[in-house]
Amino acid sequence: MKPQSLLFVLVLLFLGIPSSKTTAEVTDFKITEMTITSRIYRGNPIDRVRRASSRSFKGLYCFTRIESPSEEDTSLKHVWYLNGDVVAEYTLPVRGKHWRTYSKKLFEEGSKGNWRIEAWDSAGNLLKTVEFRMN
Repeated sequence: MKPQSLLFVLVLLFLGIPSSKTTAEVTDFKITEMTITSRIYRGNPIDRVRRASSRSFKGLYCFTRIESPSEEDTSLKHVWYLNGDVVAEYTLPVRGKHWRTYSKKLFEEGSKGNWRIEAWDSAGNLLKTVEFRMN
């Protein structure tokens, strides 16, 4: 490659020529809130659960609030773990600059232990993690 051509390519990269990202690859959003809650009311969590009893809760929600600089549609994945093992995965749409979404996990017998929910973007980046304990 000629030195002039290499310089031209470097200048283009430096100037940030727009990439050809598809909708599924847009990952410029950030999570501003992520919490475990017993209920969603009018699009918002009613409480924050850090410790729960399997007799008191048949299911819990992982609520996530997202802010994005663009209106591009993308997705977010919630991965639920019990004692380090994946027990559920939910792919959730993100549509807009200010978006709220949640996943819900129903509990079965033997659901006691340490729970963790991870939020992943569509490019495979871990964005945030929340934890709770089920007694």
